[in-house]
Amino acid sequence: MNKIFIVEDDETIVKSIKLALKDEFKLKSVSNFRAVKQEILEFDADLVLMDIGLPFYSGFYWTTELRKLSQIPIIFISSSSDDMNQITAMNQGADDFVTKPFSLSILSAKIKALLRRSYDFSGAEKLEFLNFALAENIVSTDKSEVELTTSENKILTLLFRQKGQVVTKENILQELWQTEEFIDLNTLNVKMTRLRKKLHEIELDKHIITKRGIGYVLA
Repeated sequence: MNKIFIVEDDETIVKSIKLALKDEFKLKSVSNFRAVKQEILEFDADLVLMDIGLPFYSGFYWTTELRKLSQIPIIFISSSSDDMNQITAMNQGADDFVTKPFSLSILSAKIKALLRRSYDFSGAEKLEFLNFALAENIVSTDKSEVELTTSENKILTLLFRQKGQVVTKENILQELWQTEEFIDLNTLNVKMTRLRKKLHEIELDKHIITKRGIGYVLA
């Protein structure tokens, strides 16, 4: 299930979006408007809904800040519908623009379309290793399954594709940088720790072997 982060200071709008989309996406809204970028990255969001008029800093500012690190899809939702605002949003790195008041069904359709365009990495590909199967952000066995974030799916897909071979940290970082945030080796180590903890539920973690200073191998 894709993770959507909502940057909006109108609680009524936030609640309506969460109510309408809760069955389709994992949703979180900003709590500290001084730390929007940090909260988005910590949530490991797949897409951001961004208002223009916000406390402290505008949506334009936060989009510029995000684009220094990430190509995460961003949809602006704003009552400022004049051409200049839309042009500015696109120039700052927005991927789409929705004018308030908006149809929640149209917003959902726009989100799904943008996610498909942005994350075609996994597609309908199904990968297998021993009794484990990986497809569409889910790794499963005959008895249970684990849902993955987009970045976790990318990492595990590389390991599944090259099972038995070492996948270097540099290769993993390069793949993540293509459509996601710029991350360093320390952040990658954190992601791997979280992934191992999640995979422990189905005992797949013990098959991911660390090659110190080099990378990882699925064996």
